[in-house]
Amino acid sequence: MRKLIYSLLIIGTLTFTGCTLPQMIKMAKEQKLEIKPNPLEVHKDTVNFDMSGNLPVKLLKKGTVYTLNTFYKYGDNELALPALPLKAEDYPNSAKEETKVTKAFMFPYKDAYKTGTVEIQGVASKGTKSKTTPRMPYATGIITTSKLVQNSYYAAFAAHGYNNQEELIPVIIPDFIFERGKSVLRTSETKAEKGKQLDAFIASKNVTRTVTITGTHSPEGLERINSKLSEERAAAIEKFYRAQMKKYDYQGAAADVKFILKPIVDDWSEFKTALAAYNGISADEKTALLNVVNNGATFEEQEKQLKKLAGYNKVFKDVYPSLRAAKTEILTIKAKKTDAEMSVLAKQITTGQAGIDTLSFEELMYAATLTPSLEEKTAIYEAATKKGSNWNAHNNLGAAYLRAVIENPAKTDLIDKAATQLEIAAKMNPSSEVHANLASVALMKGNPYKSYSHARAALNGANNDVTRGVNGVKGACEIYMANYGAAVTSTSSSSDNHVNLFNKGLAQLLNKDFSNASSSFAEATRKNSNYAIAYYGAAVAAAKSGSGDAVVSNLVNAVKIDPSLKEKALTDLEFAKFNTTDAFRNALK
Repeated sequence: MRKLIYSLLIIGTLTFTGCTLPQMIKMAKEQKLEIKPNPLEVHKDTVNFDMSGNLPVKLLKKGTVYTLNTFYKYGDNELALPALPLKAEDYPNSAKEETKVTKAFMFPYKDAYKTGTVEIQGVASKGTKSKTTPRMPYATGIITTSKLVQNSYYAAFAAHGYNNQEELIPVIIPDFIFERGKSVLRTSETKAEKGKQLDAFIASKNVTRTVTITGTHSPEGLERINSKLSEERAAAIEKFYRAQMKKYDYQGAAADVKFILKPIVDDWSEFKTALAAYNGISADEKTALLNVVNNGATFEEQEKQLKKLAGYNKVFKDVYPSLRAAKTEILTIKAKKTDAEMSVLAKQITTGQAGIDTLSFEELMYAATLTPSLEEKTAIYEAATKKGSNWNAHNNLGAAYLRAVIENPAKTDLIDKAATQLEIAAKMNPSSEVHANLASVALMKGNPYKSYSHARAALNGANNDVTRGVNGVKGACEIYMANYGAAVTSTSSSSDNHVNLFNKGLAQLLNKDFSNASSSFAEATRKNSNYAIAYYGAAVAAAKSGSGDAVVSNLVNAVKIDPSLKEKALTDLEFAKFNTTDAFRNALK
C-alpha cells in the first residue's frame, strides 16, 4: 500500500512539473520587457543600462523559479550578464497582478563590443527540470559618441625672472655744502671726493634720464631771509653738471637729460633727520628742540625759541652747516645686454663655446624665449638646469619636452623625460605651471583621473594663460569621467583652439544641448577647416536634432578630409534613422 501511495506521489509531481514549466514558458510570451537606453551607450568606459517590465499574472508558480538571463551578443561571441531569478514566494501578489521587474546592468566597454545586441532568455525551472524561452533581442549597441573626446594638452612655461624692460638705477652723490647765506659752488667742493665722483659719472656718459637736485637751507635768519637761496644752490649744481657734459662732448645726448630742481624752504624735515643722527647734545636737549619745531608756530617764532634753548649753540655749529646743501640724485639706465647678444651667448653656452656663467640664470632663461626653435629652447633650458637649483628651469625643460610631443605625437619617449623634470620641479615648488604640465603628462599616459587631479591643483592661483590652458585639459578629463556639465564649463573657459572647441561641442552634445553643440562644432571647423572629427561631431548633433540634410553635408566634409570616418559612420548607431536613405549612402560612397 505504501509503495502504491509513494508511486502516485511521484507520478503526480512529475505530472505537475511536466505541465507547469511548459505553461510558464507559454505565458512568458506575454512578458513586456524594455531596455533603456536603447541603443546602449558607453560613458566613462562603461556601458550601463536598465531592464524593466512586467511579467504576466500567474506566470510565477509556487515551487518554481523563473529566471531572466541577459546576454550581450557581439559577432560570434557573447557576454553573459548577471541573471535575475524570480520566485512566486517573493512576489505574493503575482497570482493577481502583473509582476514588475527591474534590474541594472553594467559591463566594461571594449572596442569589440561596439556592434551587438542585448538578448534575454527566460528559464522556468523546478529542481533539475527546466524549460527555456527563445532568446529575444531587446536592444542594440553601442553608441560610442563619448569616445570621440580629443585629448587637450598644455605646456606651461614659468616666468624667466629677467626684466627686459628699461630699468633706472638711482645714483646718489654726497651733498655739496655751501657757505652760510651763499649759493656759490666752491672749488673745494668740486675737487673733493664727491666732486670727483660726480665728474667721473658724467665722464662715463651713462645714459641718464633725470637729475634731481634738492637745494636746502639752515633755519637761521641769514639763511631763510633769502627765499631763493635753496633754489640757487640747486641751480649751481645744475650749472656745474651741464658744464661737465659740454666738457665731455655729450652733444645731442645732453638734451635728453631732464633736470628737476627742488628748492626746500621753511621746512624742518632735514633738520629733524640731522638732529636725530647728532650725538653732541643730550636726549633731553634734543627733545626740547623737537618740541619747539613741532609746536605749530611760525617758522620765525620757532627759530627765536630755539636760540633760547640749551644745546642750540652746538647744534648751530655742528648741524646747521650740513643743511646748507644741495643733494643730487641721478636716475641712470641700467646697462643690459641686447636681445641679440643674449641669443648668441646662449647658443654658445649650449654648444660649449662659452662658459655657463657667461649669462646670469635669468638672462639664460630669458634667452630661451627669444628663439623660435623648440630644439634651441630645449638646449637652453637644459643648460639652465645646471645653474643651481631652480624649479622654473626644470619646469620649462619639462614643458619644452611636452611641446615637442604636442607638435609631434610620435615622440612618446619625451613624455617620461618631461615627467622626470617636472617631478624635480614639483619637489622644489609645486606651482600652477608644474601641476599644469603634470596634468598633460598624465593625460598623455592615459590617466584622465590623475590628470584631472593635477589640473585642479594647477588652477589654484594660476595666471590667466595657465587657467585657460589647463581648463582645456580639465575639460577633456571631465568628458572621460562622464561629467559633461562640468566639461562644458571648463571648455567654455579654455584656450580658443579647435581641440577645445570640439570638446566643448562634444560635452554639450553629451549633455543634450544639441543646438549649442552644433555651434561649437562649427566654430571648431572655422578654427581648423581640416578638422574632420569636428564635421563628424556636427553630423551627430544634426542627427540628434533630426536634420537629415545637415547630417549628410557634414559627413561629406568629414570623409573628404578623413576617409577612415566613412566606415565609422556606416556602423554608428547615431545615424540609425538616416543610414538607409540614398542621400546618406551616397555621401559615404
